[in-house]
Amino acid sequence: MDLVSRIGELFSESAHLKLECMDALAGPIATAAQLMVDCLKADGKILACGNGGSAADAQHFSAELLNRFEKERPGLAGLALTTDSSTLTSIANDYDFEQVFSKQVRALGRAGDVLLAISTSGNSKNVIAAIQAAHECSLTVVALTGRNGGAIGELMAAKDVHICVPAQSTARIQEVHLLTLHCLCDAIDCLLLGVD
Repeated sequence: MDLVSRIGELFSESAHLKLECMDALAGPIATAAQLMVDCLKADGKILACGNGGSAADAQHFSAELLNRFEKERPGLAGLALTTDSSTLTSIANDYDFEQVFSKQVRALGRAGDVLLAISTSGNSKNVIAAIQAAHECSLTVVALTGRNGGAIGELMAAKDVHICVPAQSTARIQEVHLLTLHCLCDAIDCLLLGVD
């Protein structure tokens, strides 16, 4: 096995997928950024959730909001629902794992807030439950999925934004999700601070 060639193929696959997605995803990403900015300007917050690598993406995005992305600015209200081990384990233990995000959305979410729901398959049961809770509490949902969008794609309301990466590989989907999150951060900063 030639590892250098294999690594080169992975770089190539990732780059090609990103370029293939550019035209299809740029519009929904811009719409999602405007929704998030409108929410933040109205003193709302962005709640983010996902499992595994998507949990890391939720935390990454929240950190970029709370601290800063590439420009100096005041912190923005972002909260990852994936970080409080006591909350997560108590909900999973007392109820079930499917409710670890939805209970937090119901407790912390307010009308006008945004839920960033991340699931590469589009079928994560606890993320689906969080979206349902968000709709019950009048939050807008921005969903990052992959493949064909799964069950999450079918849950989107008219005001929601679905950003679906049309790929099968979880790793490639996650790579586009990370770029999407960076595009959202950049767009939020541009809308709030202007473009240099």
